[in-house]
Amino acid sequence: MIINLKNISKSYEKVEVIKDLNLQIEDKEFTTLLGPSGCGKTTILRMIAGLETPTTGEIYFDDTCVYSDKKKINIPPEKRNTGFVFQDFALWPHLTVFENVAFGLRAKRDTKELEQRVMHALDAVRLSEFRDRYPSQLSGGQQQRVGFARAIVTKPDCILFDEPLSALDAILRDEMRMEIKRLTAELGVTAVFVTHDQMEAMSMSDRIVVLNKGAIEQQGKPEEIYQKPKTMFTAKFIGKSNWLGQKEMFRPETASLEKKDGYKEYHTVVDGIQFLGENYQLYLNADGKQWIIESPCRYDIGSNVSVYINEDNIVTF
Repeated sequence: MIINLKNISKSYEKVEVIKDLNLQIEDKEFTTLLGPSGCGKTTILRMIAGLETPTTGEIYFDDTCVYSDKKKINIPPEKRNTGFVFQDFALWPHLTVFENVAFGLRAKRDTKELEQRVMHALDAVRLSEFRDRYPSQLSGGQQQRVGFARAIVTKPDCILFDEPLSALDAILRDEMRMEIKRLTAELGVTAVFVTHDQMEAMSMSDRIVVLNKGAIEQQGKPEEIYQKPKTMFTAKFIGKSNWLGQKEMFRPETASLEKKDGYKEYHTVVDGIQFLGENYQLYLNADGKQWIIESPCRYDIGSNVSVYINEDNIVTF
């Protein structure tokens, strides 16, 4: 399903939080809305779901208009055939895993082959043996899987994720990233994922939409967003950026601590150091600007370090 947002704006008490947004999400694509808190990404997600009403604009699912202020169209959430995975799991504590997943089907009175459909969804998230447990008897990762099973049991055309991994610990987040990506690919559905975590966005997405203050800063493949940022906001928000001046930056991994032909030498002083296991992260003072460079060996604080940079790796705004 292709999702098309045309000239969408959203205001709360005369404060505009989404500004004339135009965005097309391609069929079966995993698209991430990425940005800091308050940038409008969750509001966009909720407008797609029908849980928020735009102030102006139109939303299309393929060729079907699901919202238009001019045409007075506003299809309710339950008729948009989307699945929603919430940040806080939103499971019913008094219902078993099976009944939590079956809840949406029962609410729609769509109970034909209910047992088979619910178990198929639980099999997909590898929780079939937990069908009779209650949410309090599950780990955080298992609860999130139940939430995902509930979202897919109705066979939606699109699944919407509202920061679903933020409540999990680091190891579970890594596991669930792979699971979500695997399951959405196997199901062949359009997925829209909201996060402020750039690692999640870079590792999971087919396309990233970087948002800032209710507007799109840049959109594209993760590699393009990282390697060729079009705005200073994108360069600062995505990955680590070392600045040569107000409008020139380079990524840490493009620099070298060893002298190379064609690379310009810059003199820095070590201000701090962190051991990361495989290497060390150096915090360098470069004429008053802080740079971050990874090194295979340790340096003492106060040491003089030469950094070599190829001009071709410098991004200029």
